[in-house]
Amino acid sequence: MALHEFVGNANEAEDQLRKPQLRIKAKPFSKATLIIQLTLGLLAALTVYGFATFDYKEINLFDGIRSTAATIKTMFFEPHLKHFTFLEAIQKVIITLGLAFLTTLFGAIIALFLALFAARNLSSNLVSMTIKGGVTFIRAVPTVLWVLIFAVAAGLGSVAAVIGMTFHSVSYLVKAFSESFEELDKGVIEALKASGANWWQIVFQAVIPSSITYLISWTFMRFEINFAVAVAMGAAAGAGGIGFDMFMASGFYYDVREVGVITYFILFFAVMLEILATRIKKKLRSKV
Repeated sequence: MALHEFVGNANEAEDQLRKPQLRIKAKPFSKATLIIQLTLGLLAALTVYGFATFDYKEINLFDGIRSTAATIKTMFFEPHLKHFTFLEAIQKVIITLGLAFLTTLFGAIIALFLALFAARNLSSNLVSMTIKGGVTFIRAVPTVLWVLIFAVAAGLGSVAAVIGMTFHSVSYLVKAFSESFEELDKGVIEALKASGANWWQIVFQAVIPSSITYLISWTFMRFEINFAVAVAMGAAAGAGGIGFDMFMASGFYYDVREVGVITYFILFFAVMLEILATRIKKKLRSKV
């Protein structure tokens, strides 16, 4: 080894020794950490106690697990159609998609208007807090409850499902849209106001163009949610579509093979919606 290489290695080792050693700082034990740990421990203990004291009605746990596994195997590995044809299944899925599309369209239009007044940089604090408080209350109630509430007036069916799903979609999209509007740079709004632009000109020339990708992204996300909700509403509220056929196959006919086919149909269309949404988002981002 050459002398200069030896000296260089010695200097490098000396520099490493002079560097301060990194120390991993442990998080201090706090009251919140104690409460979280006690809560998790209590939930675990209650779970164990529940399994230990549950009345199994002379049913062996392992036999039940084997029976469930056999049912799942029959459902997903031996699917067949018995009470309707393949084309009828496609038609029922399209009805469910139409229900989801209709509620998303109505919800997005109403939510866009309300979100403009809910955004703090476009409205007063009183109006903003009033709208956000109202949609928070609506969003806290599950969609199926809103559908059943409107079913009292409109009766069980597609009308109550559309109104209830639209109601919940508005509350969801108002929050998403208003937060997108609030991310707009205040300097842009102040510059437009200084140039003499009125409120509507600010909205259509600055707010919506800068937030269009977020608006479409959130709308498609809600559309995917509404598709899943529409399947459930077909059974719970009699809204029709593939959800009602799943309810009949599982609860009335008890044909698990047909339930498996319907599940595959729902999964296929859900995946197609996700692929379509992803491609549209990529195109919009590439244009921006």
